Amino acid sequence: MTHYDVLVVGGGTSGMMAAISAAEHGARVAVVEKNKFVGRKLLVTGNGRCNVTNNRDKEEIISHIPGNGRFLYSAFYQYDNYDIMHFFQSRGIKLKEEDHGRMFPTTDKSRTIVNALSQIMEDSEIEVFTGAPVDTVLYKNGSAYGVKLQDGRVLESASVILSTGGRAMPKTGSTGDGYKWAKKAGHTIKELYPTEVPITSEESFILDRTLQGISLRDVDLKVLNKKGKTAVAHRMDMIFTHFGISGPAVLRCSMFVLQTMKRDKTDHAVMSLDSQPDETLGSLRQKLERLMNKEGEKSIKNTLKQFGPERYILFGLDQSGIDSERAFKTLNQKELETVIHFLKDFRFNVHGSLPIEKAFVTGGGVNTKEVNPKTLESKLMQNLYFTGEILDYNGYTGGYNITGAFITGRIAGMHAAQAALSTAAY
Repeated sequence: MTHYDVLVVGGGTSGMMAAISAAEHGARVAVVEKNKFVGRKLLVTGNGRCNVTNNRDKEEIISHIPGNGRFLYSAFYQYDNYDIMHFFQSRGIKLKEEDHGRMFPTTDKSRTIVNALSQIMEDSEIEVFTGAPVDTVLYKNGSAYGVKLQDGRVLESASVILSTGGRAMPKTGSTGDGYKWAKKAGHTIKELYPTEVPITSEESFILDRTLQGISLRDVDLKVLNKKGKTAVAHRMDMIFTHFGISGPAVLRCSMFVLQTMKRDKTDHAVMSLDSQPDETLGSLRQKLERLMNKEGEKSIKNTLKQFGPERYILFGLDQSGIDSERAFKTLNQKELETVIHFLKDFRFNVHGSLPIEKAFVTGGGVNTKEVNPKTLESKLMQNLYFTGEILDYNGYTGGYNITGAFITGRIAGMHAAQAALSTAAY
């Protein structure tokens, strides 16, 4: 029988930070991790470069956590993204800022961050059990007091932190183990759903792969509800695939597609694609009319190729029943309006997303109404804390989820240590 002040279940992003935080606050800490090494999911974040946080103010960061981000306000006021940057920089890890405020190690390697966290844990004398899957979390008299491992070992502790992640990217070990232990403690689990995930479509042009592989840069992509109102809009890149659409703009829209379908009780949602977001309808019309006067002898396809990839333009003309070889000046007013409409508001149906296992982030999880937002302790079970993706909040890719993981880990570790030490002192 081994006893600790704080026991962290899960050695991922939030778990490692929770352990370090608890140790810095004077606790004797252990981490149990079912993988053979810690930080497995962290290694693949940011395409293996590790987008450690985002250099924006807290209001903007929380606005980029559309799934229940407001829950994180209390945690953010105790420890924020600038504290995360200082945490690494003060330990000799140089960071650099890229587009949209994304912060990376200058080495461009996730291993730099994982190694740093591992070294800090070693220096803090945190005991790490790897290859140690948990059988169950132990509760008694309304309080958590440790875990039983699958090999039969029992580790006791004054505080237990569940940092087991969600169900996205299961190859990294995120298989949803923590939900059953949260349920055992009396918690409700909000329905899980994939977020930051490619979107599927059964449109004929998708099924016959007409547009497969076409990338569109800096487009405005919207999700429309059944009344035609915009549920969300994102301006980023996208790509057409053999099953639907993907790319940054699509990933950010994905949760809203699923929510819109559920809210509207439909089997599809409508997406609107504006490939010319810098142009208004009027300015685009004027530009095309000028081209008609200046380059009217050119074919329609050659005149329009400046407005997007040739295959995309040819597809739009084919959809509109317009012969692409005709001279541009032969377009009548109705046909011109049809071209403008395609470039500014191409609408198509989408029918869902790839499964949660293919998502980058899990939506849903432990009901945050049952968790104290200031300490991240369970309101239902004493000395039980939650961090990261097991909780019902989710953000966009771009350093927002990892920011939430580091911050919730930091806060839970601090409060779990304080609670454990105050109990010991008493």
